[in-house]
Amino acid sequence: MTKVMEIRNVETFYGAIMALRGVSLEVNEGEIVTILGANGAGKTTLMKTISGLMDPEKGQIEFNGERIDGKQPDQIVRMGLAHVPEGREVFPYLTIEENLKMGAYCRSGNIRDDIDLVYEYFPILKERRSQSAGFLSGGQQQMLAIGRGLMARPKLMLLDEPSLGLSPLLTQEIFAIIKRLNAEQKVTMLLVEQNANVALHTAHTGYVLEMGRIVMAGSCEELRKSDDIQEFYLGRQEETQRGQKRWKRRKTWR
Repeated sequence: MTKVMEIRNVETFYGAIMALRGVSLEVNEGEIVTILGANGAGKTTLMKTISGLMDPEKGQIEFNGERIDGKQPDQIVRMGLAHVPEGREVFPYLTIEENLKMGAYCRSGNIRDDIDLVYEYFPILKERRSQSAGFLSGGQQQMLAIGRGLMARPKLMLLDEPSLGLSPLLTQEIFAIIKRLNAEQKVTMLLVEQNANVALHTAHTGYVLEMGRIVMAGSCEELRKSDDIQEFYLGRQEETQRGQKRWKRRKTWR
């Protein structure tokens, strides 16, 4: 497999606080790689460090064989890395189509085919293409944010918490499209997600980030079978059953 990105021993700080502690990982071409972790684990910090929004104090980040740590965000985008941020951050006063065009700002030439491709995957955006993005629902804004990222024709797409604030049904829909984009358009993705169950059933490889450190890595199939992952991220079935039994006993006591 061709290695698209390699991160080696990266340390990033917020002031005097170390947010990333020697993080190392890699992403191969055509893969979806997921990073799991609780709030405050350093997931968003890692994504910002990769895309140039934060500078690492130590370590190296290579993208397509070239170091990008220390480069400006616009330079990194032009190299083929698109960042779909946490919270979506669409331009609320621009129309859907104007938002999509903004995603292609670093490209030249005709972008009509790319817009049509986004509409193919997200038909609701085509229906509302002249509507201001600020009037979209959270799920539709997430679709727009992903579509805007696709407009850059990325070699690697960073997706930060795509299920944030979405209903289970919308989460399923978004992740089904993510899988289709990977399978049909061969988009390589690095995915940060708190919903471990959906992430591990979408991605190929996973890493677990805790307190700024990678504490576990492997194929998603291996991670799903891990006792620690089941206990802390997925929930053990037997523990759920024991909890249900305890609840039934409490009801009889009353």
